[in-house]
Amino acid sequence: MSWTLTADDLPDLARGATLLGTGGGGDPYIGMMLVKQVLGDRSITILDPDDLADDLFVIPTAQMGAPTVMVEKIPAGFEPTLALRTLEEHLGRTADATMPIECGGINSMIPLIVAAETGLPVVDADGMGRAFPELSMETFAVYGVHGSPLAIAGERGERVIIDTGDDDRQMEWLARGIAIRLGGVAHIAEYAMSGADVRRTAVPRTISMALALGRAIRVAREEHRSPFAAIADTLSTTLYSHVRELFVGKVADVERRTTEGFAKGTAVIWSADPSSSERLEISFQNENLIARWNGEVVAIVPDLICIVDHETAEPITTEGLRYGQRVRVLGISTPALMRTPDALRAFGPTAFGLTEPFVPVEGETAAAEAADTFAAGQAVRA
Repeated sequence: MSWTLTADDLPDLARGATLLGTGGGGDPYIGMMLVKQVLGDRSITILDPDDLADDLFVIPTAQMGAPTVMVEKIPAGFEPTLALRTLEEHLGRTADATMPIECGGINSMIPLIVAAETGLPVVDADGMGRAFPELSMETFAVYGVHGSPLAIAGERGERVIIDTGDDDRQMEWLARGIAIRLGGVAHIAEYAMSGADVRRTAVPRTISMALALGRAIRVAREEHRSPFAAIADTLSTTLYSHVRELFVGKVADVERRTTEGFAKGTAVIWSADPSSSERLEISFQNENLIARWNGEVVAIVPDLICIVDHETAEPITTEGLRYGQRVRVLGISTPALMRTPDALRAFGPTAFGLTEPFVPVEGETAAAEAADTFAAGQAVRA
């Protein structure tokens, strides 16, 4: 069932999307303010993926680049819609709706900017179920929808079309180079698809889930309840049903560099117990990729590794990590469609050059049961 989103929902949505973004997806505050500026007192229609007509034409919109750059290089605001219009012109077809490509801070907001400017509805789904650093790391691509042609727009009205056929890795490589030359950030429209394709390839209802998460955290704090229990309760009935606390401590060191169009680095967190020598080390490329407790892997991509304030559960992005912050690190299980062999090849550990195998954050037995349920559902749909 479709529903409407207003400006009052944006703070909760930004908070929840930032949690699901696992450290990446861009600055949520900037995205929220851009939407508020355009939306005013109007509302945006959010479409449930199950209600989409098979022939509905959907063009996802997003921002790409290094989050460290986005903090200082604020968008003019018109770029996402320009990218959409550029791709429409190239394809000779007008979009019926837009959609996020990932669930992350600013990239859950970019389609809302487009919707507020154009009146288009937004589909309640995305192609990552979290945030990933590369455009080819999409469930869309894993299950047969390709990103090309892709439209890129810059803040001075620059427009570029990239068409690499079904080679999504080459599309990402070329687009990354253009984004770097546009100052490290660009806005894009890609993965044009039908409503039937959305239902087959997208991670469903991540906008409504992000909104529910952000609201649950806020309400729990207002009622002096544990926001961490609220997170677990909210996710328990979703595709992200398992939440595990990985570590509690203080950020002791952050090594961060902006290179090749990404923010890459490592964060070291010491135990909250001053008598303990335990430490957690997290490596990231825009998003948190792997968490090692005293050298032992406790969570790894594509599962979510989320760093939050140790009292308020406010999510902290990789560019927002600072020495001395008191944090909790949560591991959250990803949906089964993000753990198939094809999916792991696209955005599992080896896709990032990691040598460690994927081990589900909730354990092998529970993950196998989820995979069996997913496979049975796929067979029924087929």
